[in-house]
Amino acid sequence: MNPDVYNGIWGGNNCRDSPVQTDRVCSCSDECEAGTKYVEQFQEELDYNIGKNNIAAFWAESIQGVGGTVQYPKNYIKRVHDIVKKQGGLFVSDEVQTGFGRTGDHFWGFEMHGIVPDIVTMAKGIGNGFPLAAVATTPEVAQSLTKATHFNTFGGNPVSCTVGITVLDIIKEEKLQENSKEIGTYLLLELGKLKSQLPIIGDVRGKGLMIGVELVSDNESRKPLNPQTFLKFWEYCLDQGLIIGKGGLYGNVLRIKPPMCITKEDADFTVKVIESAARHVC
Repeated sequence: MNPDVYNGIWGGNNCRDSPVQTDRVCSCSDECEAGTKYVEQFQEELDYNIGKNNIAAFWAESIQGVGGTVQYPKNYIKRVHDIVKKQGGLFVSDEVQTGFGRTGDHFWGFEMHGIVPDIVTMAKGIGNGFPLAAVATTPEVAQSLTKATHFNTFGGNPVSCTVGITVLDIIKEEKLQENSKEIGTYLLLELGKLKSQLPIIGDVRGKGLMIGVELVSDNESRKPLNPQTFLKFWEYCLDQGLIIGKGGLYGNVLRIKPPMCITKEDADFTVKVIESAARHVC
């Protein structure tokens, strides 16, 4: 089950690590009750459908990307990681979208969950638009590749690697991780204010510059905004000069993952256009 504290069976306004919380009410205090229930459901899935010590690996983005910028309940990933490891599986962290400082507080998204994965996959941000991807893993896992023929035509390309090293230098020199936290938090809070004014915005979530805005037809039922209206909203934003992605199971989530060098003025422009789109289209 997708542990979504906004749309899932369990969740509330104390469940995720974000400057903006869902409007659903929960009574969580020291431990996230929704997280516990989702973990129990995960364990039950393993017990009844996988079997003990029969899991190869578990994959997770630190925050879901195309899935709608869904943030898991607090401690969910840590507890799932521990279960997977106990049952002999590998934990794979997909950092294609959450890596390289985008979430602000950490360079890698998995760090905010307090885990060390066995395998980390990364791309996109590693080359700042230049074709480049990488896999980092333990010596033990890497050694398994020697058991069969394996090759990569472009592996270790020196031009790509030079670009990747330069990107790392620029992230550090221009303090882009720090900028992601500062501008991202500001943008999240401004979008949170907008949510209280516009019924079309059901949820605002994220960390740093990994942001999702879920558009709904009905705030009570959280029913997704119909595709036709969403596309009008999306196209209106594009016409005004704002390029944003979309995602989620029903394609009703604005995926805001801008370049990490954006400014406060860019954030204000983003909020202004989204507000204008909501009032114009809906």
